[in-house]
Amino acid sequence: MRILVSNDDGIYSPGILALAEAAADFGDVRVVAPHVEQSSMGHAITSTRPLSYHRTVIKDFEAFRVNGTPADCIALGAYQWDKVDLVLSGINLGTNLGNSIWHSGTLAAAKQAALLGIRGIALSTSIDDGEPDFSKLRPYVDKVLKMLIERPKSMLLNVNLPREPTDIRWTRQSVRQYDGKVVPGTDPKGNELFWFTVTPLKESEEGTDRCAFEKGWVSITPLRLDLTDEEDLGRVQEERSSA
Repeated sequence: MRILVSNDDGIYSPGILALAEAAADFGDVRVVAPHVEQSSMGHAITSTRPLSYHRTVIKDFEAFRVNGTPADCIALGAYQWDKVDLVLSGINLGTNLGNSIWHSGTLAAAKQAALLGIRGIALSTSIDDGEPDFSKLRPYVDKVLKMLIERPKSMLLNVNLPREPTDIRWTRQSVRQYDGKVVPGTDPKGNELFWFTVTPLKESEEGTDRCAFEKGWVSITPLRLDLTDEEDLGRVQEERSSA
């Protein structure tokens, strides 16, 4: 099995090394990741300038750094390494729960894989109390990878690992509104700056990724690329047919 590993934290993130080491138990691993951090980049692609693809050193792994986005890395990595079987993205330094999947570069790498017909799995963990201890997470990373690799029907999956997992749950995405406040400020030179806050407004719902994570469980959420609201589409079609 050929496993392409990427992320949005940059190729020198400790999370990508931890994921590559875990993935090596399941197949041949190649690392292709942004040369600098691309967090919250979403599914941006680079179309106005050329991309570079430079070999770098990541322990014992064949690795390449790209001057582009996470989605760029998967597109270019799959082009350079024919017949990739699986894309793993992460382990992200910070969770990707609920609405955060819309702007997550970690998820974008997995989504780009699915768009290319390759299975994509994104993995993230919390950094609320500092850098994670990936050695403690390793047993659950191994369990999750084994479970998902043996279940080939799921093309796109989002995994979030608490710092000290106690169990694994299949979940749905938590969809909650953010407060969306704009907080003004200034830099040391007095130039005006703005922060955008994304604090969820509602409590987590039972059965969601956020609820599972809060209980100390690894959440696995199957996702899809088709965003069509089938219910609303059905209503519109029914209204048109009866008009």
